[in-house]
Amino acid sequence: MNLDAWTDIVPLVLNGTAQTLYMVALAALVTLVIGLPLGVLLFVTRSHGALDAPRLGAVLGAIVNVGRSVPFVVLLIALIPLTRAIVGTTLGSSAAVVPLSIGAIPFFARVVEAALDEIDRGRVEAVVAMGGTARHVIQKVLLPEAFPSLLAGLTLTVVMLIGFSSMAGVVGGGGLGDLAIRYGYQRFNNQVMAATVVVLVVLVQAVQMTGDWLVRSLAHRR
Repeated sequence: MNLDAWTDIVPLVLNGTAQTLYMVALAALVTLVIGLPLGVLLFVTRSHGALDAPRLGAVLGAIVNVGRSVPFVVLLIALIPLTRAIVGTTLGSSAAVVPLSIGAIPFFARVVEAALDEIDRGRVEAVVAMGGTARHVIQKVLLPEAFPSLLAGLTLTVVMLIGFSSMAGVVGGGGLGDLAIRYGYQRFNNQVMAATVVVLVVLVQAVQMTGDWLVRSLAHRR
């Protein structure tokens, strides 16, 4: 394919952008669904926490630390058998969601734990003193009080997922990363490389600005 003209490059960039948005959105949803409860568990299972199960907390913390210590490129390759078992293939945007999610979940879990750690313990103790259970503490104090920080952490995680999705192109994950490797790097096409870099920067800026605006709006209402 001749990619010397911008009219040939634009459709490829648009398709790559759509694939990247699909990967990032789906992986962010999976990360939120799994990472949020995991982060809450890390916090409430601490010694003298709402659940007070330090052994369980230590096991969960060790698992999260292992997940965070593996570089994403290595994780992409190591998870090929799991990706094939879940999706049926290791190529394409849907397959890339598996390593993207597994790579982001430990990070977001720690972000959630850190956000909850900023809450005044007096509020938690007040709910417990009134006979509140761990569920009441989580629903009535932890999540509502930490919501702006959790939203900021989710924004940071989505930005990270955009970077991860670019690396997924190394193993044929599709998206802008795959476009940059196959048409930009391997074919020495500087126009394609420049276009993918610009789009990635715009995506990151858009996500970060939207997240910051939402956090500021919540903080103002509070």
